Amino acid sequence: MSQTLEEVIELSPSELLDFCGRNDCRIRELESQFQVRIVPRGNTLKLLGPAEAVARARRLIDDLLDFSRNHNGLNRQQFRYAVESLKTDRSEDLKSLFSSHVTVPLLKRCVAPMTAGQKRYIDAIHSTDIVFGIGPAGTGKTYLAMAMAVSCLTSGHVRRIVLVRPAVEAGEKLGFLPGDIAAKFDPYVRPLYDALHDMIEPESIKEMLENGIVEIAPLAFMRGRTLNSAFVILDEAQNSSIEQMKMFLTRLGFDSKAVVTGDITQIDLPAGKESGLIHVRSVLAGISGIEFVYFDQKDVVRHELVQKIVQAYEQADRNGAAAAGLPTEQSAQNEATEFPADKKS
Repeated sequence: MSQTLEEVIELSPSELLDFCGRNDCRIRELESQFQVRIVPRGNTLKLLGPAEAVARARRLIDDLLDFSRNHNGLNRQQFRYAVESLKTDRSEDLKSLFSSHVTVPLLKRCVAPMTAGQKRYIDAIHSTDIVFGIGPAGTGKTYLAMAMAVSCLTSGHVRRIVLVRPAVEAGEKLGFLPGDIAAKFDPYVRPLYDALHDMIEPESIKEMLENGIVEIAPLAFMRGRTLNSAFVILDEAQNSSIEQMKMFLTRLGFDSKAVVTGDITQIDLPAGKESGLIHVRSVLAGISGIEFVYFDQKDVVRHELVQKIVQAYEQADRNGAAAAGLPTEQSAQNEATEFPADKKS
């Protein structure tokens, strides 16, 4: 029979209110995850339960309080990820994870990774010139790449940002679109604009676009170009062909970085056309200076239901393929662990 332990943690009144959450929702989650009883009283939290469970809960609470005190609070995603990390015994340094950030000076704010996968992604972009971020929707692939691009631009490491995307519809035909090439391409690059507007003031974005400091271009129009001193992002790369992927990667010039993002479970290419993002993983495996970072449902940082939706679709994909005796797109992604390049990330 395990020994019962009681521990008391002291907090300030404001910390107690912030940490417990609305209607003590965070306390209830900790109690259910660690099988301990947590009683908020005055300026203290009293932990009651089996010694091992209390010790685990205490360690997590100490880490979260330490981070919260140094960073003016703790958001919901950081709390959820920390609980899940400790519950599953993932050996992660939560203080180091949550303390990492990308500075976006134009808005005087920082963009911080929310998961270990996101931190690996940011570290890879810092240390290498070509990075592939592969994983499901909502994992921050494009958003973090944009934050890094803006940071590199404002710090003078590059002179411009080039945002590239294949002009491939996601399941339905848009037909003829009026206007010049910029207007026709606008629906395809709206997610890139959304991320850009989150980090740069609207007046500055307009000026940067007019001066060519920020350029948004269809992938098909990249042939023949050489991009020097540029931070280049290829978004939705799963919809690039093998030829387009090769063409894009060979555009990189001096003092430039390229980040390629995509989700190989959401390919909109015509039937029989192989994705350049799937093909490139084996072609570039083991090349120094190129990193592959893979995300999964644990890295989803949108609404918590998005994580459940990703899991449900993955399970349905596995079930359908098992019934038909076929490999799944998810199993193709899992095979990435066989490539030497992935071991770096």
